[in-house]
Amino acid sequence: MAEMDEPMAVDGGTCEWEGRWNHVKKFLERSGPFTHPDFEPSPECLEFLFETCKILVIGAGGLGCELLKDLALSGFRNISVVDMDTIDVSNLNRQFLFRSKDVGRPKAYVAADFINSRIPGCRVVPHYKKIQDFDERFYRQFHIIVCGLDSIVARRWINGMLLSLLVYEDGELDQTSIIPLVDGGTEGFKGNARVILPGMTACVDCTLELYPPQINFPMCTIASMPRLPEHCVEYVRVLQWPKELPFGDGVALDGDDPEHIQWVFQRSLERAAEFNITGVTYRLTQGVVKRIIPAVASTNAVIAAACVTEVFKLATSAYVPLSNHMVFNDADGLYTYTFEAERKENCSACSQVPLDLHIPPSSKLQEVLDYLTESASLQMKSPALTATVEGKSKTLYLQSVASIEQRTRANLSKTLKELGLTDGQELAVADVTTPQTMLFRLCFTS
Repeated sequence: MAEMDEPMAVDGGTCEWEGRWNHVKKFLERSGPFTHPDFEPSPECLEFLFETCKILVIGAGGLGCELLKDLALSGFRNISVVDMDTIDVSNLNRQFLFRSKDVGRPKAYVAADFINSRIPGCRVVPHYKKIQDFDERFYRQFHIIVCGLDSIVARRWINGMLLSLLVYEDGELDQTSIIPLVDGGTEGFKGNARVILPGMTACVDCTLELYPPQINFPMCTIASMPRLPEHCVEYVRVLQWPKELPFGDGVALDGDDPEHIQWVFQRSLERAAEFNITGVTYRLTQGVVKRIIPAVASTNAVIAAACVTEVFKLATSAYVPLSNHMVFNDADGLYTYTFEAERKENCSACSQVPLDLHIPPSSKLQEVLDYLTESASLQMKSPALTATVEGKSKTLYLQSVASIEQRTRANLSKTLKELGLTDGQELAVADVTTPQTMLFRLCFTS
């Protein structure tokens, strides 16, 4: 038995054993009733997975760990993973690539080391960074990108990046410039998997309404009658942080910054003590600030398996990919269904024309800002507005830089007419939800 289990070196020296890839070859080297009509079975399909196909996994948390394992066991060897987080004790119950000794280390590094050491021939390259730290040259090298994120903002950003890579010739999309995006998400016993072909199918921003709304506590409760530890954290987040600005004027609360969370945690403890409320912990504080929803390991496993199946389909063309959204629910029994999300003609991300902004010229710039942040189809976070006035580019409002925010704050109380904006003029809007600048056309109403 020991001789049978001993690996042998084949495939250019890579550690292999006889029959290792038989399960994958069955899909790639023979036809069947469910294969893609244009699929031609060939041993070269597996070689493409081994040597050529480059996959990027974004996120190395509960879903990301499952994605990396499934991809490596499916024959993908050239994998990169991006994650900006470090391992916490609370991760260990479901993020199975990590151990107690790994607490405090970057998730990307540990996950890559684990996969590379356990799965012969696999080469996972880790990146302990934000996705925003990379330019288009980095993303352009991959054949497929698969996401295991817990942030809608990050999803929208990578969606915008892939849209920015599209090439149009005489108004026609060059399909060779498309990098498919396979996106998975879980929420307790619920999950979803979707396949996005940028420029062809519905993008993330086309379906923003599908994402669950954030839980908001009534202001009167958190300000006057807190009853739960969450109320204390929310009081500090919503009221104390903007008032005290502990890290400087214009510095927004960052849920991924340990110093920021520690400050909120300490102030929340003080608030809780005033009202004899117990239960405020560092973990709870981070969960409220980041809107973290408890994860279930089995849901992560199911959704990751669905996502990797779609990656396999796209990479090999062996089967028709999902069209284009699968929903999974394991809360009451087992329930799943698929539907085709349709592109929105006026999508702020993937439409090729400026969006019309119908608004009276007497409206104040603050009203435009409120529309951009509160609209269900836009949901921007901190939009920066620029326009060309009298032949010169003019920053109307910019929140992210303290000095510019102070200089442009007065514009918020001015009307569009007072700012020199005219009917039909284009308004350029930048936001953290996308790497692209979005264009809106002012359509003045009476």
